[in-house]
Amino acid sequence: MRSRLWVAVALLGLMTGTTGAFTQDQAPEMPMSAMHKPAPPAGPLKITYGDQSAEWTPATLAALPHTTVTVYNEHAKATQTYSGVPLIDLLVKLGVPDKPRGKQLKIYLVAVGSDGYEVVYSLGEVTPDVHDATVLVADSEDGKPITGDGPLKIVATREKRPARWVRNLVAVRVLTAE
Repeated sequence: MRSRLWVAVALLGLMTGTTGAFTQDQAPEMPMSAMHKPAPPAGPLKITYGDQSAEWTPATLAALPHTTVTVYNEHAKATQTYSGVPLIDLLVKLGVPDKPRGKQLKIYLVAVGSDGYEVVYSLGEVTPDVHDATVLVADSEDGKPITGDGPLKIVATREKRPARWVRNLVAVRVLTAE
């Protein structure tokens, strides 16, 4: 923990042009409560692609065909079962290609939580035509609606740890790399 904070202080010094005020041993401790603040309540999930957009709530997602995945959550040190709609199924409704080729493989997604946490997936990672993992917009965990991390959450199979899972999912922006 101290070393991560020391690195952050050093990077801040580089960005602001100041010299590091702390050595690694002098870096102040950050209370755990400051690092893990509860996320603000999530609203509907808004997906945008160019001039197209759609909003999804747990109720509108419930009406769509669901997929169930079982994953090991390294953070929780537990095997968990999630159910939800594959992200690609929501994207194709806005015209995102489900079998990307050539320049379409420059498309990427930014998934955003209500707490501001953002992660990136390439289109190839979310489409079964290219990749054998599943990226799910989950609305239930172990057979119950997601509450503490919800109501919607990005869950990806075949990842070593859930670093790119997004709790309290509120937005997915579909963009193209230049």
